[in-house]
Amino acid sequence: MPAVKLKSVDISTASGRSSPSNDPYLPLVELRDVCKTYGEGKGKTSILKNINLSVKEGEFIAIVGFSGSGKSTLISTIAGLIQADSGEVLKQGAPITAPGPDRGVVFQNYSLMPWLTVFENVALAVDEIFKDWPAAQRKAHTEKYVRMVNLGAAMDKKPAELSGGMRQRVNVARALAASPDILLLDEPLSALDALTRGNLQDEILQIWEQEKKTVILITNDVDEAIYMADRVIPLNPGPDATFGPAFPINIGRPRDRAALNHNEAFKKLRAEITQYLMAIGMEKTRDLSSDIITLPKVRPNTNNDWKLDNSEFKTAKDDLGRPRYLEFSQLSKIYPAPNGNSAVKVVDGFDLKMKKGEFISIIGHSGCGKSTVLSMTAGLNSISEGCIILDNRELDSAGPDRGVVFQSPSLFPWLTAFENVTLGVDKVYPHATRAERNDIVEYYLTRVGLGDSLHKKAADMSNGMRQRVGIARAFALSPKLLLLDEPFGMLDSLTRWELQEVLMEVWERTHVTAIVVTHDVDEAILLADRVVMMTNGPHAKIGKIEEIDLPRPRTRKALLAHPDYYKYRESLLTFLAECEHAH
Repeated sequence: MPAVKLKSVDISTASGRSSPSNDPYLPLVELRDVCKTYGEGKGKTSILKNINLSVKEGEFIAIVGFSGSGKSTLISTIAGLIQADSGEVLKQGAPITAPGPDRGVVFQNYSLMPWLTVFENVALAVDEIFKDWPAAQRKAHTEKYVRMVNLGAAMDKKPAELSGGMRQRVNVARALAASPDILLLDEPLSALDALTRGNLQDEILQIWEQEKKTVILITNDVDEAIYMADRVIPLNPGPDATFGPAFPINIGRPRDRAALNHNEAFKKLRAEITQYLMAIGMEKTRDLSSDIITLPKVRPNTNNDWKLDNSEFKTAKDDLGRPRYLEFSQLSKIYPAPNGNSAVKVVDGFDLKMKKGEFISIIGHSGCGKSTVLSMTAGLNSISEGCIILDNRELDSAGPDRGVVFQSPSLFPWLTAFENVTLGVDKVYPHATRAERNDIVEYYLTRVGLGDSLHKKAADMSNGMRQRVGIARAFALSPKLLLLDEPFGMLDSLTRWELQEVLMEVWERTHVTAIVVTHDVDEAILLADRVVMMTNGPHAKIGKIEEIDLPRPRTRKALLAHPDYYKYRESLLTFLAECEHAH
């Protein structure tokens, strides 16, 4: 939306000031110098500091917030669920002091009554707010909004019978059915797969156009923010969280995802917002290159030559590029169907050869079998047909020669980061001295930025820190193969970008053969030498392989500036779109 100045209200920036209440240009929502702290005494923490925001009626604002940035505190303050310590939170010039039906809120988690149907969950709000309406009018009103979010066929189903995306649709319908002036969306789509997320983005935009609502969206996805909003405003991480500069989105509507890939304004905005957010991240992380000990020259017992002494030590890089180091031969997975139906072949003839030291990304829609391929490779899921060969040995069970990092790292919460990694290191380096094993553990934990948290218990760590421990543990085993299953899927963008950089930095030192399963197109391109695209399941197989000829070492900043980056991005997005239409 172009910058427009209306008397004393500047809607092109994040810090507008309202005029007197009789001014026709009064903003619909305004925050003036809002501050919020939690705790008392020495434990007192400032979450929001001097937050200023002016939103006009009908505007769609996206606030890009990350873990610890105070985004939920901000949305709860506008909703009237919590009160600011100082400053003003105004709607049409009047203070917001409590929740109200004029503000519909949709949170990340689905707060539905499990014993009620879709219709009944939405009707709860309608019956409470519109008590004076006749029963027939309330019923028609409820049905209208259930159908608006494409749940007409599921009206009598209970939440347990719905997918995550469908449950979130119920939340949106319930918020809209209250006929609010403002829709407050607190990361409502972040837990959904890419296809469902995209569909819900389009539904929210369609509703916004039809209902002429004012929308404030909290998101950690830059592409989502640019695709949906009139303005994107970063919320710099707390403590003392403040707004960064507002980025007006001067791209016409309706917006088409495929067309945006060729839109120079989109590319420029995407680079500017991403670089701004990455700069924030750099300020919050320390230099990982200092205070890192030397890695001992000792091999894991998963290597064929682990008994050789140090004078004959060879690095794992010595035979990099060896062909057919990892080979998938007509790999299939068949699950027996319930109720006596015919069996379901989820993966059908996955066939791939990898060189030693190669990094592969596997991408595809939910249900395409990409995680099934990974779990069979890890030995955690049996192979129905075909085989997997790693370093001239057929895989038939799990083993320490494969390091696995899952979406949720399986750490022992009562153990420290050091102790969690030591468990694996002791198993694969029984022949090393205790000092050597300790050095291996400390080396990798320091590499992933946990040098100051070696002896912190896993239970006291954030999700991002726990995922760092999982990455350190996988590398510390010196595996022949590193398997990553949506390793950053549960993390906010800032933490995800940071850990991608950490992963690439450590990988550059080891060049371990690696496979990452992801639904993130940019992550797939950033990490991989080749991107393997899978068709929809059942009977999923490799549909296309894209060679990523970009220089290494890679950084996100360099990637955005590379002339071939958007060509690769379009190739992946086009394939995924074709699979979506084939559904």
